[in-house]
Amino acid sequence: MSTNIRQPKYFTSEQVAEILTWSLVNSAVEEALIATGTTQANAKESYAIQPARSVTPCGDYSQRLLVMPGYVGNYQLSENGDRINTLACKVVTSFACNQNLQPPLPNILANILLFCPQTGQLQCIMDGTQITAWRTASASIVATKYLFLKRFPQGIEKPIKVAIIGCGVQGQSHALGMCKTFNVIDISLWNRTKSKADNLANKLRAEFPNGLNVQVSDRPQDAVEDADVICIGTYAPNALISYVMLKGGDVHINSVGGGQVHFREVSQDIYDYAVVYVDSLVSVKNQLQVLKATIHGELGAVIRNRGELRRDGRITIFQSLGIAAEDATVAQAVYDTLTNANIKTIHGSK
Repeated sequence: MSTNIRQPKYFTSEQVAEILTWSLVNSAVEEALIATGTTQANAKESYAIQPARSVTPCGDYSQRLLVMPGYVGNYQLSENGDRINTLACKVVTSFACNQNLQPPLPNILANILLFCPQTGQLQCIMDGTQITAWRTASASIVATKYLFLKRFPQGIEKPIKVAIIGCGVQGQSHALGMCKTFNVIDISLWNRTKSKADNLANKLRAEFPNGLNVQVSDRPQDAVEDADVICIGTYAPNALISYVMLKGGDVHINSVGGGQVHFREVSQDIYDYAVVYVDSLVSVKNQLQVLKATIHGELGAVIRNRGELRRDGRITIFQSLGIAAEDATVAQAVYDTLTNANIKTIHGSK
């Protein structure tokens, strides 16, 4: 037996949290989305190989174990960085009951295994719970940038109103990420348990004391009626928002539902009027089989200027399914920073 195998490092959630910034995560996630559209090695382009995630039900529909392996090749973590390869696998549990525990636990708990892409040796085990929350919000941020804000001359500087439906972990990360990245002037919050929305509102007011109007709404329709961008992430088995609640065509929706059927929280009449994009067409076959909507394409294709960006005033939906490539690139950026690797990653404000 070889004695050259090194023990993998372990990085806690606290160590990971010290590294995470929105600029770092947004950059890594954008690279993952770009790579997702290509599955073959190419000297000039990044690519990703990520089989459909395996799902093991654990009792009822709201309790699941998921395994998400992925390889991202020939990509850059920054514009001037070296092209690198990443091999990773995330093991994640999704238990909706965790929020009711005393003390509560996050609904989503994750660990990411990062391997040496040359030898396959395990390099580290990294707490992935915060990475999961951040990269999911970051995918919505990237989608909002390319599917919505690119329609307007001001681009990312355009003042926008945001609605957050569901103020759990995903709602919090989406609210903070949107406000840190874009010119958000108004944010409306709704949660089935109002105290969670109140807590998030207080956090946002403390984080952004100037220029941000924060409101807590009694009903989902009150939160979304004037919103330009809607971020909805709940375990709801039935629709929370419908077409008549929205202000019109120039609306973008990031749907990141954690339920067994991802799209149930958005009503069918919205899908009837919307143009739908996803992070991965491969994932659609496994997770959106019964969605009654045409998938217009992958977000990565729009970023690469290979996919059509609809500018006809219709609602756009980013149906976020969550892909292993996002976990891999963010974990790599965190690992490189924690180990002081000789690579230029992008840092910025929390």
